[in-house]
Amino acid sequence: MINHCAMRIVPAILFSLLTITACKPKPPVRTQIPVSEDTTFLTGIFYVVRHAEQHPGGDSTLTETGLQRAGELSRLLRDSGINKIYLTPFKRSIQTADSVRIQLHVDTCFYKADTTGESLIYEITRHGDWGKHLLIIGHSNTLVPVLHSLKATPHMKTVGENEYGWLFVVRKTTKGTTLKEDCY
Repeated sequence: MINHCAMRIVPAILFSLLTITACKPKPPVRTQIPVSEDTTFLTGIFYVVRHAEQHPGGDSTLTETGLQRAGELSRLLRDSGINKIYLTPFKRSIQTADSVRIQLHVDTCFYKADTTGESLIYEITRHGDWGKHLLIIGHSNTLVPVLHSLKATPHMKTVGENEYGWLFVVRKTTKGTTLKEDCY
């Protein structure tokens, strides 16, 4: 047997639920706000060098010539406005950066030495260093990929195993990228 009272209550409850959901106000329409590109993103001045000469045979510390070259790099970049140094976590890179770091009182940031330049781009973005003057210290097999990741095209396809002293200056603006190649 069906309870007559229950038969009247169920439709009333259903009607109330439908009325409540039907009377809900519609969510406001979100208007799209145009996003303007941050003018510093992917811009800056990048001084890209290979670490200085290292001892052969597994010892990754710098030779006397390498220490002299690191000192020359420091003198060359003295008035460059370097804000930070990006380097790989190897002794030869750290020693190459030391003179500049000490003279200019700038922080350092490690990036993973890869043959794509992705790690460097990731770290620059993560630390919010676009639009700044950065010294980047890499290796013979990573310099050209780093330059490509910065949208610069060097005249050489690779840096030779015994080539030291190249200085690549990449200037990235919202209008484009320029590359200056020099030796020190």
